[in-house]
Amino acid sequence: MKTFYGGYMKIGSEKVVSIDYTLKDSEGSILDSSEGKEPLSFIYGNGSIIRGLENELEGKEKGDSFSVSVEPKDGYGEYDESMMFEVGKEQFQNSAEIEKGMQVQAQNSEGQVQILTVMDVEEDKVILDANHPLAGKVLHFDVAVTEVREASKEELDHGHVH
Repeated sequence: MKTFYGGYMKIGSEKVVSIDYTLKDSEGSILDSSEGKEPLSFIYGNGSIIRGLENELEGKEKGDSFSVSVEPKDGYGEYDESMMFEVGKEQFQNSAEIEKGMQVQAQNSEGQVQILTVMDVEEDKVILDANHPLAGKVLHFDVAVTEVREASKEELDHGHVH
């Protein structure tokens, strides 16, 4: 999409941005990637992606590629030990199937669905972790901007890309 000054549209507020990306941890293991899939598309500035990546995208345009390391404070937050807790095994519908490392869904006190990681399974209780699985980790992104366009009124009203 050309603009009047001859370049491509720059990423900024209320633009739909599409990116190809690969996310790695500090050891170089791939955690997530759009390779072989559709690019990730989102409305810039509405909190759809982590702050550290969104900040790095500002002002970029279609065709730009970059690598960025995002510290926990600008990613999924610092790891918080206080977010680990235990519940009785009877809280689970299929308690026999619970295994360490599983992720389960639960509703928090505000009624929001939250993903919890099973840290340990004991005879009558389960230790759960409410931290995001990537909390406390430095995230390393390789990104290529594939499209930047104006968001439609409908997309802005709904808060997501159509």
